[in-house]
Amino acid sequence: MADLRITHVSVLLEDGTILKDQNVDVTGGHFSRIAPAGEDSSASAACAAASLATGTSVQNGADTVPDQTLDGRGKLLMPGLADCHMHTGQQLLKGRVLDELPMIWTRIMLPFESTLTPENMRLSAELAALEMIRSGTTAFIDAGSYHMKEAVKVYRKSGLCGVLSLSTMDEKGLPASIATTTEEAVSLADDFYEFCKEDSRLKPAYALRSLISCSEDLIRQTSEHANERQALLQAHMNEYAGEVNFHLQRFQLRPYEYLDSLGVLSDRFIGAHSIILSEHEKALLRDRDVKVCHCPFSNCGKGIPDTPSLLEQGICVGLGTDGAAHGGLSLWNEMKIFRSVMNAKHGVAQGNPSIMPAKQILSMATRDGYRLMKEDGGVIAAGKKADFITINLRQPHLYPTGNLVNTLLECVTAADVCDAAVDGQLLMKNREVLTLDEERILADAERYMNTL
Repeated sequence: MADLRITHVSVLLEDGTILKDQNVDVTGGHFSRIAPAGEDSSASAACAAASLATGTSVQNGADTVPDQTLDGRGKLLMPGLADCHMHTGQQLLKGRVLDELPMIWTRIMLPFESTLTPENMRLSAELAALEMIRSGTTAFIDAGSYHMKEAVKVYRKSGLCGVLSLSTMDEKGLPASIATTTEEAVSLADDFYEFCKEDSRLKPAYALRSLISCSEDLIRQTSEHANERQALLQAHMNEYAGEVNFHLQRFQLRPYEYLDSLGVLSDRFIGAHSIILSEHEKALLRDRDVKVCHCPFSNCGKGIPDTPSLLEQGICVGLGTDGAAHGGLSLWNEMKIFRSVMNAKHGVAQGNPSIMPAKQILSMATRDGYRLMKEDGGVIAAGKKADFITINLRQPHLYPTGNLVNTLLECVTAADVCDAAVDGQLLMKNREVLTLDEERILADAERYMNTL
């Protein structure tokens, strides 16, 4: 018997095909069956006739009554989105970095995060979770901050799937509230790993916040501890020209070359941003099976990645928001920006307007994002993790369409997401978030904003 059945729904498959009027079953947190709704109706009628004829109860396995149903009429069922790089600790910083002069990391973001309290981190996580659920993000990777155990507690309650880590640095001169020695930084990361390693939906990871702010000893130890636990290791990579020049001047190596010389790169390494890459660094990413995440809105102020080249080499590329200080947490916005930027930079030069087609970008935001997180989701198919969203299609900005995949990319916004689920558990139904107290959280956010 299915735990959940979505009825009479259109379904987006991995290859971009749209199946109409389907019934989709979820059992034990995975998709168990996808079939035309008419088949269930026929099976139900046949079972009813057989029961009357024999005087006994006859049931078809596909048509037993599920524990829960979700009406899918007028909706599209598609994989949930995966935000592969976001900052819970910057949710309360929204609106305060746009149009600022360069070096916002050292002038604004780092000072702000150094003053975070457990209470503020809790509110940040609550707001981030609400925004992600309401915009169709079912999985995320947090880049690391402080008081992250408070964030974990919130995300556990939200039901989201996530990868979280601490902000790890041992640079001299950091604010006293976040300054650590190498040994302290590694110990804190190990403690955080132990805190959430048994969680069913949240994975602890290790992180190098900024290579410039990490000693070689810290990089080596963090990598070793991640390897011992087979944990993911993430870092901000090749984001700024100054970062690349720093490594060239000090080590005569570019950032990825430097990490490779230390034996850090592997299939569990995630390089956020990865904008300014040499051909040799691209080859390293390919050969070490490193995963990459681009953050289009944030990256536009720093450079444009050569994503077509990365994809041609088989490198796994996901998308992230770098939010919330940078443009919020809507991957729908990021996908639109990414398409335009790729066309302007690469498509025009090559005379190829489909240099980054809609189907490819949607795959990056779903299937490839889950692959990057080493989660078996991001696809609507039997046996796959039942992390999904539905889109309300019966709206003037979405109807009519000659190509629904293109319309998803061009026209859908966060407000069009109706339902969201992780492991088959509904987190939102008909735009009502079921796992968090939205009104209380927004009231708390309003009180915080009045203090600014």
